[in-house]
Amino acid sequence: MAHACISIVGATLIALFSMTAVAETPAPATSGIEGTIVVSPSRPGPIRKDEGPSVAPVGNAQFVVKAGDAAVKTFTTNADGSFQVALPPGHYVIEKEGAAPRIGRWRFEADVVAGQMTKVNWTADSGMR
Repeated sequence: MAHACISIVGATLIALFSMTAVAETPAPATSGIEGTIVVSPSRPGPIRKDEGPSVAPVGNAQFVVKAGDAAVKTFTTNADGSFQVALPPGHYVIEKEGAAPRIGRWRFEADVVAGQMTKVNWTADSGMR
């Protein structure tokens, strides 16, 4: 009976020490892409001298992230065009879902490095002239 108690106490101590070691191991840094997406021109017609370029945030738009031909993730920009998406290291192509293939330019590329967030500021071409 005493031998069984010692075995149980020993196993419990080993389990506690193992959980403590795992809990103290730092989590791997997140990698992915973060930034903003704007569109220009945001309105048709000529740009007047006294006006700046017509640029607007691409708010609440859904984008698909592809590795090669395979879609690996989707994300939605917030109201000011900002986004953050966690991704493993690699090369990615990002396209706006539902964008007409011949109008505008809604395709971006990014390389993700392990343990780092790749920061981007992309400007899409609306195709308006």
